[in-house]
Amino acid sequence: MGHVQKRFVTTAAKLASVSTAHLPKFPPKEAIFVQREVPKAPFSPEAWASLQPPPPSSLSAFAHRIGLASILTSNELIQQACTHPSFLVPHRHHYPQERAPATNAQLATTGNALMGLFASEYVQATFPYLPTRVLKAAVTAHVGPLSCANVAQEMGVPQLLRWHRLSSTPTRPAVLHSDALASVPRALTALIYQKRSLLSARQFVHSYFMSRDVDLRNMIKFKDPKKALLELVDRFQRERPKSRLLKETGRFSNSPVFVVGIFSGADQLGEGFGSSLKMAEFRAAEDALHRVYLTRTPNHLVQLPTSTFSSEQGNIFQQELEGEYAAPDLTMSEIMYASSGKSSATVPSQPALV
Repeated sequence: MGHVQKRFVTTAAKLASVSTAHLPKFPPKEAIFVQREVPKAPFSPEAWASLQPPPPSSLSAFAHRIGLASILTSNELIQQACTHPSFLVPHRHHYPQERAPATNAQLATTGNALMGLFASEYVQATFPYLPTRVLKAAVTAHVGPLSCANVAQEMGVPQLLRWHRLSSTPTRPAVLHSDALASVPRALTALIYQKRSLLSARQFVHSYFMSRDVDLRNMIKFKDPKKALLELVDRFQRERPKSRLLKETGRFSNSPVFVVGIFSGADQLGEGFGSSLKMAEFRAAEDALHRVYLTRTPNHLVQLPTSTFSSEQGNIFQQELEGEYAAPDLTMSEIMYASSGKSSATVPSQPALV
């Protein structure tokens, strides 16, 4: 046995996702027979293994593992969902005469739009006072590329993924492993939408993505929370906020602690502590803004616009029966100049909180 044959056997043995039982031609003739003519390129066991389709048993097990066996009834659909468009580059290079396999390019595009819709309406309905920039960041945290790649990793997609790393060009960004992984949950969402209904696709996204906790508090940063609080109180037509010292200890020591509360009339809006009065007042104003922006609608009162669509399969625009939906009242517009430290709006001089 020559060096190429030994290397081929060793490489195939290490790849658990490659099974020889379902392959029509094994071993490949180019790995055994020595070509008399000058070969175009030396045989690479790694490249050959990466071009082989996953075993049908692995595809079926994957569909049952994620709970979509009743929807993904054929292995061809699962294999298409796990095939990134970048896979066509090595496939055309090694097999120019064969038909190109189906990829998840269109499915991933459709699924990405659906996931953005489901995440946007859920975050907006759950946190109606959330600033626009924070809402966009929350949607990205729920269904963004990194979240999709992590969910695909937990599903066991890496063993079934077919992709090829590509470098960036002036017209195309680079294709990395995380990008290829992120396309699989998006393609699955589109397949559920096509095979079942819009509500079934929304249930899949809510089960795998929206059920994860995202720390929205750390996403809200204020350059000047006291100025933002003044504007916020004016919008609600409440009394001007005032700072009051609630507690203190160690004023004349090297480690003092002050607790400051901000009140609007008799109502306490926020509370903060710090080693100085200025720091405590800053944190108290920030706490008051967080209490407003992070106001959460109870789960039993959350209403989503997509609930108006029918759960039956077919054209969603030709259904006679529609679900019930009552549009919520419009909330205040966000404070653009104080909702982010990167805002370009002009900030007037800061008035003191009495």
